[in-house]
Amino acid sequence: MDIIFDTSIWIEYLKGKSEYFDNCQLLLERGQVKTVEVIFAELLQGALNKREIELIKDYYKLVPKLEIDDLFILAGEFSCKEKLLSKGIGLIDSFIITATIKSNSKLWTLDKKIKSFLDPSYLFQV
Repeated sequence: MDIIFDTSIWIEYLKGKSEYFDNCQLLLERGQVKTVEVIFAELLQGALNKREIELIKDYYKLVPKLEIDDLFILAGEFSCKEKLLSKGIGLIDSFIITATIKSNSKLWTLDKKIKSFLDPSYLFQV
């Protein structure tokens, strides 16, 4: 089973928060984690210095990426169909949700809006 760490989980992992770090590390070592580019773009957007930028880019190089053709188009259509904007879920989160569903992965997230929308079968629980 592939697991996608949402941006919120990566942040907790990179901060070394004990309640996330060990589980994240284990999943990474087992090769169970996949990602999409936009998650790392969000991490880079919030980076505080050059060291953080380099660390984020190093992880991005190491984590296997999901390859789904036309994913932004699919995410836009999905967002429209599900009326995600009216639920407070923007295009980036729609992209991550769509990637999760299309790849039949599980998403590990702390985002309450995503958790309330996404079918529990797509959510990773520790």
